[in-house]
Amino acid sequence: MKQNFEVSGMSCAACSARVEKAVSNLDGVEKCSVNLLTGTMTTEGSASHDEIIAAVENAGYGARLAGKEKQNKRANENHEKNELKDLKNRIIASVIFLCALMYISMGHMMWNWPLPAVLAKDHVAMGICQLILSVIIMVINQRFFVSGFKAIINRAPNMDSLVALGSGAAFVYSTFALFAMSGAREAGNIDAVMDYMHEFYFESAAMILTLITVGKMLEAFSKGKTTDALKGLMELTPKKAVVIRNGKETEIDASDMELGDVFIVKPGESIAADGIVIDGSSAVDESALTGESVPVDKTIGSKVSAATINKYGHLKCKATGVGEETSLAKIIKMVSEASAGKAPIAKIADRVSGVFVPIVMTIAIITIIVWLTHGESIGYALARGISVLVISCPCALGLATPVAIMVGSGVGARHGILFKTAESLETTGKIKICVFDKTGTITKGEPEVTDIVCAEGYTESELIGAAYSLEKMSEHPLSNAIVGYGKQKGIESKNITEFEIQPGSGLYGKLGDDVLRAGNSRYIEQFAKIDAILATNAELLANSGKTPLFFSKNDRVLGIIAVADTLKPDSAEAIEKIKKMGIKTVMLTGDNQKTAETIGKMCGVERIIPEVMPDEKEKIIRDLQKNMSVAMVGDGINDAPALTAADVGIAIGAGTDIAIDAADVVVTGSTLSDVASAIVLSKKTLRNIKQNLFWAFCYNVIGIPLAAGAWISLLGWEMNPMFGAAAMSLSSFCVVTNALRLNFAKIKSDIKIETNNKKGNDKMIKEVKIEGMMCPHCEARVKKVLEEIDGVESVTASHETKTATIVSSKEIADETIKAIIEEQGYKVI
Repeated sequence: MKQNFEVSGMSCAACSARVEKAVSNLDGVEKCSVNLLTGTMTTEGSASHDEIIAAVENAGYGARLAGKEKQNKRANENHEKNELKDLKNRIIASVIFLCALMYISMGHMMWNWPLPAVLAKDHVAMGICQLILSVIIMVINQRFFVSGFKAIINRAPNMDSLVALGSGAAFVYSTFALFAMSGAREAGNIDAVMDYMHEFYFESAAMILTLITVGKMLEAFSKGKTTDALKGLMELTPKKAVVIRNGKETEIDASDMELGDVFIVKPGESIAADGIVIDGSSAVDESALTGESVPVDKTIGSKVSAATINKYGHLKCKATGVGEETSLAKIIKMVSEASAGKAPIAKIADRVSGVFVPIVMTIAIITIIVWLTHGESIGYALARGISVLVISCPCALGLATPVAIMVGSGVGARHGILFKTAESLETTGKIKICVFDKTGTITKGEPEVTDIVCAEGYTESELIGAAYSLEKMSEHPLSNAIVGYGKQKGIESKNITEFEIQPGSGLYGKLGDDVLRAGNSRYIEQFAKIDAILATNAELLANSGKTPLFFSKNDRVLGIIAVADTLKPDSAEAIEKIKKMGIKTVMLTGDNQKTAETIGKMCGVERIIPEVMPDEKEKIIRDLQKNMSVAMVGDGINDAPALTAADVGIAIGAGTDIAIDAADVVVTGSTLSDVASAIVLSKKTLRNIKQNLFWAFCYNVIGIPLAAGAWISLLGWEMNPMFGAAAMSLSSFCVVTNALRLNFAKIKSDIKIETNNKKGNDKMIKEVKIEGMMCPHCEARVKKVLEEIDGVESVTASHETKTATIVSSKEIADETIKAIIEEQGYKVI
């Protein structure tokens, strides 16, 4: 059982490590993940929520079950506003009193700034004044002391404990010095009074608290920015809907809609729920969900999604998904869960964070003892120990991974790429093999008419007219392709009588007194003679991965219409980009060897596995996993086992719900370019995490010895506790700011930058416009001569578009290509 909780009271990585350890030790808890950034915890197992909450409270923190999305959103917004307001008020008040304290302690002592006579002449009065001002600042920032000492009592010291000990030690020692000064004055020892004046660290105690509070303010502001993408998605949620009830149009809250409600969407309005268009037509802007800016045409029967925008036209829709069941709500939930999760790379920081604060406290004590044994004063040794306490920052370690995961998930959501978990966001960039299902993934999954070859004596309109009239009687996918083509061309349908389906062979019907037949060559040649030219063209079409369908009228062949499941427009380009990232590409298909090889060459995959049965895909994935990490890209129900078995399962969003549920990553569009973008985003996020961890570790490795005074004897470097506090304040801010840079990553255009880093994979792609190609035979001829050129890896030729696309491993002169093509009797234009 999976449960989500909101955890309060955590201030650093040591806190989240403490909570995670306390809950993980419970019987029945199989997995526990605590996210410091979002203040959330996810558990898996049989333990009850009451037991889990009790364990968190026993550890010294607060917890409650996470509520619904809308309640969470409102509560989180209020919490963030209150936190920022509280921090702002504390900073203003602290700075006012700190200015007065610094004027007295440093302005007068160092630069002889004027003071009232009562203070200027009485050093004890000056000390009392500093004590009062520092107490006021400590009261203003009492949260550090309450949280810090509470954590120490619970044997789980955190960052607040370091701040409280550092500031408290400076204050206690300064107070002791003040009383000693008072005693020296009573004894008339003026020299001792002046010496004790230099032992005051009231300004350090106050400055530490103020600077850490400023750092907290910067951190809270930056952390708020990391959730901007998620907030943006939430803001897309429609507020109102116009539904038809009792025959009237009524405006209601979108949250009150029910399944089956009929609702109206006017031009420019946001669609209130997922649904199906039952009346009207329009173009809908789906960029909020898919990242694609081009509006999608919608007619009766089309699906629409909540939060998309109706550009023009009046739509009447029936609700099929409302509230938390809409596509938008599922995306928000997916992004939230990914952001709250923990990536495997974070385990290093977690292990360090769990022992970090006790180690730092030990180092601070050792530092004080070492300096005292070297003959330094208590004040000097204490200053070094305080510097160690306040410069150490477990927060930077704790934030290094979650802020990058949060921002990366948000960037992906904006581009229609949804990572279900933090682990999938990390793992996607590490894959070495990318396996693609063919149908619906590399290809469109919908057969289309690709070629029309008329027999001698017949026109294209005669062939299409007969084919359209006959095929519209059938429900076969190949028939649907021809019917769709006929409608597109505006062909008039004629009435067919005595229609029959010949299973596995073809169709029969009568058009008036004429007998029409459609089917494969074996079926048609029983009734009409197929001449050599048509037979050659049929063989060329079959070799090109297309299905040639013959049509006859009485005892004469009308011609051939070729149908094929065509490549998606961006498939070849996307696969080329993935290959340039050093990832091996594999295509799985149930097609025969010849058809599979043709499709494989067209799209550019490196390895083709043909004649794969649906239940064999999972075994193939597991075999590939023996050597390398594998990603599986698919869209169908039969892809689900393979998607689950792969290290990373990537589902094309236009696919089935079962495939989407089985996948680790979902691209809401239907293009393979988004798969390449997902890999690039994962690589960039992983790089950002490594930068953050490097900074966090290096900061502490360099900062702690510097604060302890390790470099004083060698280089004369000495750190004042105030500068240590300033450094601590900025460390977390720097980590969060670095993660925010991911927001500026243009992952679609940045693919080129990522792929160009791989040497030895550069390809040259040229497109040639050719005049004179009239049939598949011409295509094959042009393709054959171009493939013979040294360096050419693949050629795709089309007599319909009059183009040939050449992929080569090196530069080939335009003159060479032109000469070879024109030798065959064609003209390069």
